[in-house]
Amino acid sequence: MRRRSRWGSGVALLTGVLVLLSACASSHEAHYPGGTSLKVQTPDLVALKKHTDVPNCPKVGPQGSGLPAVTLSCLGGGRSVDVAGLRGPLILNFWASWCGGCKQEMPALAAYAKSQSGVKVLGVDFLDPAPDKALELAASSKVAYPLVADPNGALDRRAPLPHPPGLPFTVFLDAKGHIAHAEATVFGSEQEVAAAARKYLGTGG
Repeated sequence: MRRRSRWGSGVALLTGVLVLLSACASSHEAHYPGGTSLKVQTPDLVALKKHTDVPNCPKVGPQGSGLPAVTLSCLGGGRSVDVAGLRGPLILNFWASWCGGCKQEMPALAAYAKSQSGVKVLGVDFLDPAPDKALELAASSKVAYPLVADPNGALDRRAPLPHPPGLPFTVFLDAKGHIAHAEATVFGSEQEVAAAARKYLGTGG
């Protein structure tokens, strides 16, 4: 009887773990509400962007051998960006207005971008159905680095970029536009961002 009881407890525990993992996976998938055909340069969004410190998107060079040839619109108006032309040292940060961790992290990235010029920052509003809320978040976080929009997930699994396992997702690009490191984490302070830049890019604070 005791053996059956222990066996039954083990099954119950394993079942509980599997249910928990399943629930986490389901909730993670629910965080990706993309598949839309949103316009991110409407007159309303252009007007909203004027009330932020977000600059125009950068000019990029010719396509290199690093990132995929995907052109993304500048969030709230401005020149589009061919991702394949991006060069570093650069922090490419994937975020969205619905992402709680992104809301915590964005002020840290904003402060870091303002504190130094050795490493540029470019935000990618990723699979976000609410570009207006994205710009509002950028304004409240005092973002002064450029933002592009990827509402349909065009960069998702486009080699060499992986599928973001969660947001925020940060990619560190070296001077040639190659990925030096990528991770899904929440940077809690300007100092944490600077430490990561020094570790993966060898510069930047």
